[in-house]
Amino acid sequence: MSIDRSLKVKGSLVRHRNVLSRAERIAQLAADERWEEGDAVTGLPKVAHRKGHSGKKTATGVAEEVQGAVAPAAGTEA
Repeated sequence: MSIDRSLKVKGSLVRHRNVLSRAERIAQLAADERWEEGDAVTGLPKVAHRKGHSGKKTATGVAEEVQGAVAPAAGTEA
């Protein structure tokens, strides 16, 4: 019998979470200079926590990667 996907521990810390803990929210607010030491820890304002997406590669970006991969190989053959 196999273990259910929801019970696996390995990827739980890597996965994106939509809800932040109070400590994480305070750290984010402090970084944005919206919370200072001594402010109340209850009734905190909402904190936008967006998952970062990798951008699409442009044609020039792909061409640069291809040239970078081909140039060292051509140099070693000479």
